[in-house]
Amino acid sequence: MTILIAYDGSDDAKEAIAFAGRMFKGEQAVVLTVWERLAMTSARASAGLMMTIDTDAAGDEAIGKAMEELARRGADLARQAGLDATPRCEADAVAVWAAIVDTADELDATLIVTGTRGLGGVRSLLLGSTSDRVLHHAHRPVLVVPSPRTDPRPE
Repeated sequence: MTILIAYDGSDDAKEAIAFAGRMFKGEQAVVLTVWERLAMTSARASAGLMMTIDTDAAGDEAIGKAMEELARRGADLARQAGLDATPRCEADAVAVWAAIVDTADELDATLIVTGTRGLGGVRSLLLGSTSDRVLHHAHRPVLVVPSPRTDPRPE
């Protein structure tokens, strides 16, 4: 069994790793961090920075290294949770969800695990757009782990 876990460093992604570790202890996992270049370029342009990241090799390399480190931290969390985890980082020019689905296909992953919401800019009301698209476009089972409860309800 190979489990692909989408990881962006958010609390939801950390919860997804923890849950996968409890449910699938000892299984092989790939912790995937996807770098969405187009979103970063758009964010820079909207902030008034006209230089795009796609044409800046030094910036491209620095952000790539930061994303690889993020994937390594996610894999460390997964190993602490009991999974046999390796990190993976993918640079994607269009959509994070497509990179997740494509990587799962490439690995022939048994399962994709993702949190409900990540660190993306605009969040949908019920389900993050990335997890929603993965759920609807993947060619294999997808486990969407809900957000960790921050305000416990009284019993």
